[in-house]
Amino acid sequence: MRAVMYSEVGVRPAVVEVAEPECPDDGVVIEVAATGVCRSDWHAWRGHDPVALPIVPGHEFAGTIAAVGSAVSGWQVGDRVTTPFVLGCGRCEFCRGGDAQVCPDQLQPGFTLPGSFAQRVAVPRAQTNLVRLPAAVSFAAAASLGCRFATSFRALATQGGVQPGQWVAVYGCGGVGLSAVMIAKAFGTKVIAVDLNDDALATARRIGADELVNSSENSDVASEVVARTGGGVHIGVDAIGHPEVAAASVRALRRRGRHVQVGLLLGDAAGVTFPMDRVIAEELAILGSHGMPAVDYPAMLDLIASGALDPEQLVTHRVALDDAGAALAAMDDPADGMTIVEPGRAD
Repeated sequence: MRAVMYSEVGVRPAVVEVAEPECPDDGVVIEVAATGVCRSDWHAWRGHDPVALPIVPGHEFAGTIAAVGSAVSGWQVGDRVTTPFVLGCGRCEFCRGGDAQVCPDQLQPGFTLPGSFAQRVAVPRAQTNLVRLPAAVSFAAAASLGCRFATSFRALATQGGVQPGQWVAVYGCGGVGLSAVMIAKAFGTKVIAVDLNDDALATARRIGADELVNSSENSDVASEVVARTGGGVHIGVDAIGHPEVAAASVRALRRRGRHVQVGLLLGDAAGVTFPMDRVIAEELAILGSHGMPAVDYPAMLDLIASGALDPEQLVTHRVALDDAGAALAAMDDPADGMTIVEPGRAD
């Protein structure tokens, strides 16, 4: 089959012929209909998040089952499915407790396994990790869920405990940030979106952001957010992954506010300095969001099927497999919105 692969950090991935994936006894093979180009793929390709090379990237995908392992029940060829990007083992205390996204024995397509920038991808641990797609949810919409959208959904609904009428600040209006804006509005909040790109902010406005802050024009973003929101936000989401942004998010919280870190902080950037005196005195919370387990997908999919959430609005580019490497490289200078690779696409 055809797949996109890279063998060296920073060398543009290219389409190659590879062996068909073997179907695991406990898993399935999925015919990939759509797969997202995510900044996490870019971090691995740039060497910020090392992976064993060569590797087929891609971890946000949806498609139809092409083969079913001998130990798998309840699934059949032709079923429309997606999966989280973290494949939990299904046996440990975290998986049994519904938190497969932090499974210590997790597998990840595109990082520890061959990924979805391919015509087909093998997915082990199907009983724990497969998610059935409602007919009303398109493959492109489902492919946008696996990392960015699902992580933002969990960041707000579970980690942030979002409630109607609250203020939410979203820092960074790329794919994950715009997802957070859309989700926060669906929960009835007021949203202040922060970015240095006017086009990204315009998109945030289009999908519902109430206030916009261009960080390139404000030397003290935290103070600006506090002033615009009448005393600070209830929830701040760093959707970029930058130490200064994360610290500003915490400074812009109101008392008992929650900062949720979604953007990756890797290497030297992992050492963020937070104002811990305020964290203690004002009982602030600093939380992470690392995807979402398959067991929590139905609530999100119900909102999408109902029309309350429309992640396909955030898809700005659709490309063929031959263009996936260029799309990944283009994230050196990321634009707003999401790029979806459709392996069956001819152009």
